[in-house]
Amino acid sequence: MIRVTDKIQIDESEIEESFVRSSGPGGQNVNKVSSAVQLRFDVRHSPSLPDDVRRRLERLAGKRLTNDGVIVLIAQTHRSQERNRAEALDRLVELIRAASVRPKPRTATRPTLASKKRRLDSKTRRSKIKSGRRAPDED
Repeated sequence: MIRVTDKIQIDESEIEESFVRSSGPGGQNVNKVSSAVQLRFDVRHSPSLPDDVRRRLERLAGKRLTNDGVIVLIAQTHRSQERNRAEALDRLVELIRAASVRPKPRTATRPTLASKKRRLDSKTRRSKIKSGRRAPDED
């Protein structure tokens, strides 16, 4: 089990890893070894995630989410396959942690009278500056 937060744990069987050739660093090794990791996690069918976290995670994933609801993360910055695996898994855990934080509800407020007055004064001041740039009327 991979521990994400105190309440959320993901079973390792839910994560699918495949290894592909990397375009990153590695010299001649890059042509021989499949060191890049492609990590797949099915968000929509995961029993480990609560519904609210699932919805936020789908929104946060952006382009990394496929039409089927699978998050695809590719890690290829390191030369070794093991370090790329660890990086991809860390990125997935961080993404889920970010989705598990409930956003604070916005409290509707009204602008103060003083802030309205300051805004109108600055608009008046700016208007005078611009009107001073105009050519005088020819009557």
